[in-house]
Order: sequence, then C-alpha cells, then structure tokens
Amino acid sequence: MLVRKQVKGRARITFVLPADTPPGPVSVVGDFNDWLPGVHPFEPRGDGTRAVSVVLPSKSVHSFRYLAADDHWFDEDHADGHDGTNGLLHT
Repeated sequence: MLVRKQVKGRARITFVLPADTPPGPVSVVGDFNDWLPGVHPFEPRGDGTRAVSVVLPSKSVHSFRYLAADDHWFDEDHADGHDGTNGLLHT
C-alpha cells in the first residue's frame, strides 16, 4: 500500500507491507535511491505492518520495486502503473 502526503512542494510517500509477508527483511529500491538495496528498509510498526517513507519532488515519476530476502523481487499491487519491469510512482 502507498500512503501519500504533500509537504511544501514535496511528496512524502510511505510504503506499507504486512508484518510477515514476505518474511524477513525487505527494502524499497528505485531510481530515487540509485537502486541500492538496504538504503530504505521496512521497519515494524505497532499496527502489525512494516513501513518506510521517502520524500520526493512533487509532480515527478519514479520507478521502484521491493527486494526481500534471498533476492526475491516483487511489485506493489497499488503502484500507479508499470513499465514492464518496475512499478511506477507519480508524486
């Protein structure tokens, strides 16, 4: 799930996943972090989910995916679109 909040010309995007699906560490990787795993890891929250937030320029488009343990790549079901390989995020 994606949660969006506009803040002074920028967009705060919070990526949210269930606490245990998939199991183990997960990070969001994309053009906004040079596709480097581990830069934006999901952290547990009190409501039983995991989340990570990034702040991006408003009115921009970004490619991203999730990376879990054992090199398991997967997509966000609620992405704004897909380019054939990656999810797209419109801020």
